[in-house]
Amino acid sequence: MDKIKQLLENLRKRGIEAKFFETRDDIKKDILNEVDENDLVAIGGSMSIQEIDIYDNLVNKSKEVLWHWKVEPDKRMDLLKKAIFSDVYLSSTNAILEDGRIINIDGVGNRVASMFFGPKKVILVCGINKICKDYNDAMNRIKTSACPNNARRLNLNTPCAKIDSCIDCKNEQRMCMVTSIIEKKPPTIDFKVYILNEEIGY
Repeated sequence: MDKIKQLLENLRKRGIEAKFFETRDDIKKDILNEVDENDLVAIGGSMSIQEIDIYDNLVNKSKEVLWHWKVEPDKRMDLLKKAIFSDVYLSSTNAILEDGRIINIDGVGNRVASMFFGPKKVILVCGINKICKDYNDAMNRIKTSACPNNARRLNLNTPCAKIDSCIDCKNEQRMCMVTSIIEKKPPTIDFKVYILNEEIGY
């Protein structure tokens, strides 16, 4: 618990509002309190958001909810572009360092782009399994856990899906295209990190 307290403090020193939650229901209640009925809500590709099971609650509360996982493939690109200018953007992170830096690897780049430019408010939901000691620990976690699991979920024919490790492949289906590090709160965004006392997501 001391490690969590220090992480929360380190996030706040970076200008990021940080909260710790014991249950998924607690996180859901807080997120719903952050959403107004006239808000356009967008969700980045996130197993963590899926696992807290908030989508239907959001649909019942806000004017519109954009999630590219919920539409046909030919509609996804237009939705991703619209999501950048949402009122509330929900996603997770691949890794969060103990010093408060937030690290992500993305394929198309829409998820990471929407974390630091466009939305009025960003809320990242992060299980304790995403907390990493340092940059090397984070990249190891991403490339041996997050990427292989996502590749299998998407039925991609990439080496990591088969051997649980990144080999910097040149595969056409490669999903490690963009790496981002958030050092401090993006200046135009109300930025929040919600940490759940549970292992969720990849």
